[in-house]
Amino acid sequence: MNKKHLWGVLIVLVISAFVLYADLKSTPIQEITKAAHGLNWVAFGAVFGLMILSYIFEASIIYVLSKRKNEPKRSKWSFFRIPIIQAIFNAITPMSTGGQPSQLAAMVQMGIEGGRATSILLMKFIIYQVVVFLAYILTICFGFHLVVTKFAGLAIFIVIGLVIHVFSTLFLLAIMFAYNWTKNATKFVMNLLRKIINRKRVDKWENAVMEKIETFYGESQKLKKEKTKLFLASIFTIFQLICFYSIPFLVLLALNVNASWFAVTQMNIMIIMFMAIIPIPGASGGAEYSFQTLFSTFVSSHGALVLGMFIWRFATYFFGMILGILGWIFKPKKIKNN
Repeated sequence: MNKKHLWGVLIVLVISAFVLYADLKSTPIQEITKAAHGLNWVAFGAVFGLMILSYIFEASIIYVLSKRKNEPKRSKWSFFRIPIIQAIFNAITPMSTGGQPSQLAAMVQMGIEGGRATSILLMKFIIYQVVVFLAYILTICFGFHLVVTKFAGLAIFIVIGLVIHVFSTLFLLAIMFAYNWTKNATKFVMNLLRKIINRKRVDKWENAVMEKIETFYGESQKLKKEKTKLFLASIFTIFQLICFYSIPFLVLLALNVNASWFAVTQMNIMIIMFMAIIPIPGASGGAEYSFQTLFSTFVSSHGALVLGMFIWRFATYFFGMILGILGWIFKPKKIKNN
């Protein structure tokens, strides 16, 4: 980690401390203590177990995509540390921009060549984007009315998050299935931009985008040829997301709140859509606000709501940071291919 990452950690801690102070200031400590005394500790433990299971499924995706005949055997820890290292760098960089480079570094540390590691991560990214895209669309179709009727202001930001993700996923799919059209469309857009923006700057953008298009196209063609890997990685991605999206439901169970898994999960997915557009490391502040806003539907006690928000935030955010620090410290043995 460099100084920039340490600044990211500091920003996250300061904002989180401010949110904690604001909530404790407006909520009698007796209410939170009462909610804590009544916790379902089995469900509380399951919250963290589900988070670990989510990391295990993500590690399994990388294992499946990297599997080759005559490949030297690498430890389970070397694969497991990849998603937890990603968790900490996602948490401390704006818009989660540090996640991909950190995974690449972790894979190189375990002995996978940089070029091949990049290829594996691109394939993983394509699968993840498509699965998340489907989850977002289903959520908007079946659950968006719940937000619009009660929280119209928040609904606008959720739609913005959805639109950003839809366009990025459609761009990826266009590269995979309409390669020449995508290149021509990109050149057309860049030519329009040259009329209103400095030409040299647009030339740099065009070169960078074209390079990305070529890379994504090459990886997508490899992916389409390896149907077994594609199928297994897709299944593991679905399980990974089900685990992650189900955590708020278990938090509510820990608070002894009865609710529909389907309704709670839809709310959680919409929170994640909202968090995607907050340009602060870990979406700090916005994540806590959106959780309390949406989940007030299920929790009547403000003390229990605040406690639930902190359990959810710690499990999905700070817990990953702690595991990520351990993953960064305890490096696996580097095993190179023969």
